[in-house]
Amino acid sequence: MIRYTKPFIHPLLVMNSELQQLQPYPFQKIRELLKGVQPPALSSVSLAIGEPKHPTPAFIHQAVSEHLAGLATYPLTKGDMPLRAAIGHWLTRRFQLPAQSIDPDKHILPVNGTREALFAFAQAVIDRRANPAVVMPNPFYQIYEGAALLAGAEPIYLNCTADNGFIPDFSSVPAAVWQRCQLLYICTPGNPTGAVMSMEQLQDLIRLAEQYDFIIASDECYSELYFDEAHAPVGLLQASAQMGNTDYQRCVVFHSLSKRSNAPGMRSGFVAGDANVLDSFLQYRTYHGCAMPPPFQVASTLAWQDEEHVRANRDLYRAKFDAVLDILSPVLEVKKPDAGFYLWPITPEDDVLFTRRLFAEQHVHVVPGSYLARETATDHPGKNRIRLALVATEQECITAAQRIRHCVEQL
Repeated sequence: MIRYTKPFIHPLLVMNSELQQLQPYPFQKIRELLKGVQPPALSSVSLAIGEPKHPTPAFIHQAVSEHLAGLATYPLTKGDMPLRAAIGHWLTRRFQLPAQSIDPDKHILPVNGTREALFAFAQAVIDRRANPAVVMPNPFYQIYEGAALLAGAEPIYLNCTADNGFIPDFSSVPAAVWQRCQLLYICTPGNPTGAVMSMEQLQDLIRLAEQYDFIIASDECYSELYFDEAHAPVGLLQASAQMGNTDYQRCVVFHSLSKRSNAPGMRSGFVAGDANVLDSFLQYRTYHGCAMPPPFQVASTLAWQDEEHVRANRDLYRAKFDAVLDILSPVLEVKKPDAGFYLWPITPEDDVLFTRRLFAEQHVHVVPGSYLARETATDHPGKNRIRLALVATEQECITAAQRIRHCVEQL
């Protein structure tokens, strides 16, 4: 008797082929870089991962614990109205938007942190049939690149260097690229540079979006970490409103409680802007199955209504930047950023070698700049830089800075 068996098909042959285009995440590459290295018998200090370490406000803990009964019901993908209303009030107040221009029912979607939203957004808005391009800063948050590739688009990298103030030169982009562009990612304040785009720069981008018909996705998750209380970073919706675009057409912003409220584990943020775009994004998210748990919605509502803990958070970062810059400035070319919690110094040797040296000799973790950027035809904007996230305690940041300085002086 002849028996027919189903031929074996290797799982990789039937997976999404675009997955093969993804580069390892920076922290995967760092693990490989440091594999087998034995650090000295010093306490480990990490300035690598941008994970806030300041205490999460007690009222967030309390709100989550007091509303655990909400776990017994399915949450709405759109989020509850009290949360959307709180976000709308915060947006209007923080960015001086015209009263009633933000409708919580149309212009706001709660999300489980900006990371998942920034990725999912590209999947929802890109038309892969049209040879799409996604334009992004370089260096960048790697989610932008992965989102573009898995949406079937070509990433276009715009170098951010000291020469252009770490803001991409959008005027240098050929018209042929803008004609293919369906989505532009910007990050202001920037990761890792901390550069903040001006009102004029944002409005120039909105005009480009109108001319070439693409969407601007503005990652503003560091917008509440700044140094001058009288000069908060401007936002994309603010720029849009001031030029009369109060429907926020082609403008979408992403905000998070991770950095603002030191609640990275709560995975709470929102997307706001163009109502037509968000209507399509809501449909995508309904299928995606990514609604925020009810206890987190209650806690998030309270967090967006409170500014006292945010101001206290900024005070902690100011003290750390002052202390660390006092230590590092004499030996490294490093400047205080416009905002955010990163430093982006030039290294005395190759950035990858220096990262390995800091771990091997000082037990300090940092991120090589070249892991956060891509080489282009003109430059590699991450080469010979490192990213330092000042997220640990002030004393730990001081200790790390002292060890980095010692390492540089030994070189």
